[in-house]
Amino acid sequence: MFESFENYRIPVGATTINVMRAGAGSPLLLLHGYPQTLAMWHQIAPGLAEHHTVVAADLRGYGDSTAPTDNDYSFRAMADDQLTVMRTLGFDRFAVAGHDRGARTAHRMALDHPDSIDRMAVLDIVPTRHVLAHVDRRLASRYYHWFFLSQPEDLPERLIGGDPLLYLHRALGGLGTGLDAFAPEALAEYERCFDATTVHAICEDYRAAIGVDQEHDEADRGRRIEQPLLVLWGANGVVGGLHEPLQVWREYAVDVRGAALDAGHFLVEERPAQTLDELRAFLLAG
Repeated sequence: MFESFENYRIPVGATTINVMRAGAGSPLLLLHGYPQTLAMWHQIAPGLAEHHTVVAADLRGYGDSTAPTDNDYSFRAMADDQLTVMRTLGFDRFAVAGHDRGARTAHRMALDHPDSIDRMAVLDIVPTRHVLAHVDRRLASRYYHWFFLSQPEDLPERLIGGDPLLYLHRALGGLGTGLDAFAPEALAEYERCFDATTVHAICEDYRAAIGVDQEHDEADRGRRIEQPLLVLWGANGVVGGLHEPLQVWREYAVDVRGAALDAGHFLVEERPAQTLDELRAFLLAG
């Protein structure tokens, strides 16, 4: 899927981050979400590499990145991993585009390291703090996995372990995107990587979101990121159905633009050409 890309395994503190890199020009970091890997970018990363040095990375504990020895899955820790990856590759300042958990990691990175982020795109999320502050019946029903995966160890791990591929397929095939939207080779990658170690990493990621991540977000209450921000979301997904994404993000960022795509949650794979066009226009803007 990444034939023109080079693979790197970069040691970063408590973990080793798996990376694919290609292209030349201004650097761009791509971060995936749950329950995926960097393979989610396979249809658009080559197009982005025509104008940028593209670095697609697996988050700690996901894909082929190793589980961290410190068991810290906070967005701060994940952001620090990726910042170190980019610096190791020679990039002190770069653009970042993230989907789902990767977008939340990018948001934390922009808050903690504003001088390192040139511009940012977040795909199909509103900020974590906003989500948890606006839980109602509809959100709890559609986002049930937030509250299931964050249950104490090892309840969700054991339940998912009973039929992990069923759980993975239901996670991918929900949220407004059918399972048939995923290329067979990408789906095979998600299945390969969805082992017990990754399931635990996912659960710890969601446990951190309702724990330490909330402490970090509360400490930054009222701060708005100043980098240009592109917000894309699926009109047929949960984010578009429950929130006004541009309105919400303008409470958290100064310079916000964006649009809904005719897609569910996994818009990169459901609408790759349109997503690529939106990202290209934003990244190449003066």
